[in-house]
Amino acid sequence: MGQGRRVPNMPSYDHEKFHFGFVLGVNQTLMSLRPVDNISSIMWDTTFLPDILPMPDSARILNMEFSPTPGFVISIVSDMRVGKHFNIRFVPSLAFGDRDINYDIETYRDNDTAVLAITKRIPSTYINFPLELKYTAVRDHNFRPYLMTGVQYSLDLASQAKKREKRNLGQKIVKFRQNDIYLQAAVGADFYNEWFKFGVEVKMMYGMRDVLKREHNIYTDGIESLRSKIFQVSFTFE
Repeated sequence: MGQGRRVPNMPSYDHEKFHFGFVLGVNQTLMSLRPVDNISSIMWDTTFLPDILPMPDSARILNMEFSPTPGFVISIVSDMRVGKHFNIRFVPSLAFGDRDINYDIETYRDNDTAVLAITKRIPSTYINFPLELKYTAVRDHNFRPYLMTGVQYSLDLASQAKKREKRNLGQKIVKFRQNDIYLQAAVGADFYNEWFKFGVEVKMMYGMRDVLKREHNIYTDGIESLRSKIFQVSFTFE
């Protein structure tokens, strides 16, 4: 029986003041999209229809919804131990992800009507600056679960990219504001190996700002508010 349980890996790891590492992860960038009241009853004239050809006399939005696509993230970890169970972490990252807003638009021209399915893709490239507080449970041999909370400032480099404007000449693109603030919550577990600590983490991030930039067209002015949400699975190496 005494031979069945080996000495824990890196027994003095958690007594060190600072740790460093990196993170690889996958994410899904979601939206909390709220249309204006009675959206399907609002008629939009030609001044709000920048890229629908042939140009209708008017149009209305029957439905709008978003669809996410997978993205990925890479981060650098700076971890400072502040107590037996608490760590403060600064984890700057670079994240990529796309979002699509799908519109069903009914157009009216002379005596004819038509329903168009239009998709607007919003690519995003985020530089993130999160400050996190990590609470870890008591270590069980080479396993230690934890909870994490934090706040994050994000800068979207692709929100209003001029190259995308030129590439989509003649088509109206939907733009986001560059800056956002997120609240974070995560659960995860650390596994102590012989030479490094490996962590698995599931995180949700909730954007606090309405990030949609309204530009006097049917795609943006029909939305009351749009906030970002990000679901992320991360793998940490420290």
